[in-house]
Amino acid sequence: MTVYLDHAATAPLRPEVLAAMLPHLQGEDANPSSLHGPGRRARAALDEAHERMAASIGAEARALVFTGGGTEAINLALKGAAWAAKAEGHRIITTAVEHKAVLESCLLLEKYGFEVVRLPVDRYGRVAPDELSAALTEKTILVSLQLANNEVGTIQPVDELIERVRRAGRARVHLDAVQAAAWLPIDVSALDADLVSFAAHKLEGPKGVGALWIRRGLALLPQVHGGPQERYRRAGTENVAGAVGMAAAFALAAEERDETVPRVAAGRDRLRSALEEIEGVELTGHPQERLPNSLSVIVRGTSGDDIVIGLDLAGIACSTGSACTTGSTEPSHVLSAMGYPPAEARGSLRLTTGRTTTEADLDALIGALPPVVDRVRHGAARLGTAGGRA
Repeated sequence: MTVYLDHAATAPLRPEVLAAMLPHLQGEDANPSSLHGPGRRARAALDEAHERMAASIGAEARALVFTGGGTEAINLALKGAAWAAKAEGHRIITTAVEHKAVLESCLLLEKYGFEVVRLPVDRYGRVAPDELSAALTEKTILVSLQLANNEVGTIQPVDELIERVRRAGRARVHLDAVQAAAWLPIDVSALDADLVSFAAHKLEGPKGVGALWIRRGLALLPQVHGGPQERYRRAGTENVAGAVGMAAAFALAAEERDETVPRVAAGRDRLRSALEEIEGVELTGHPQERLPNSLSVIVRGTSGDDIVIGLDLAGIACSTGSACTTGSTEPSHVLSAMGYPPAEARGSLRLTTGRTTTEADLDALIGALPPVVDRVRHGAARLGTAGGRA
């Protein structure tokens, strides 16, 4: 059986979530826009999913839009808010360590005349509030920030950052909470953001469903056009089973967070202590202000890809960084922005645990990693390269 330590990429579907979804995958699977009995029952289930999901994040149900995933939610937030506010200004501010969904959306908006400012970060991946303040102008219409980074787990000081935005003017604030929502309590009203994006599969929910919270009264240009679904904000027949599963996953995570987070953090800290015993290993990301399940390191003199393959052969699944950049020949843009040179960044390893990770899983990784690192380093030394590649 595989030891799964890649929960930041996706968390395995929880049995209770699947049980909630099953009636809407077999039998009760009508279109929620249909007027007949099965359609009305599908509509009732969808409405209940809005209510339950909203309750988990301190929101009104009508403010929540279900999407086809976290990436779509981010695209809707950035493109929708930017186009709706174009008459007010053209400047968008984000950071150099955002998820590719943010960075690629910003690249597209630049092609249509928007100006994008990408703020630098420190060695830990955090934005300095003064850097944000200096970038804000009267033409700034949108600021997009990660609540927590998906590669290194660093939590941004979003309260202070949003305060700086509010102090400077009327710019909308989007928070990417996709990676953070499983581990941090999310209350959208307390966050004082205008848009917050989520994904179900990071919380043991189904893949292919996400959500965007939109502050009441905020203008947003839809990005998917067609019917009136999701209050005209996202057209297309709704994924009832996905919405039900997402709502169930969020509710369970919220109910169990007080027990889950300390236990998971203790396991992460145990792994950290063991990894720091290996020569040439350095923790990346903030040492304290980080997600409780996230451990990202650089293993000098290696290739992270080779370590991942070696661990996979030992029955352990992990990653080098974001699943969205797997296969890229370029070093992590996150680590590059944090100041790591390419040769070091290519030695990155991301270990992310979850609610179901056991002590035996941790034992397996602690036992398997040192010999894998030795083999990779010896192979690199024979080839005369840092990571076994020319």
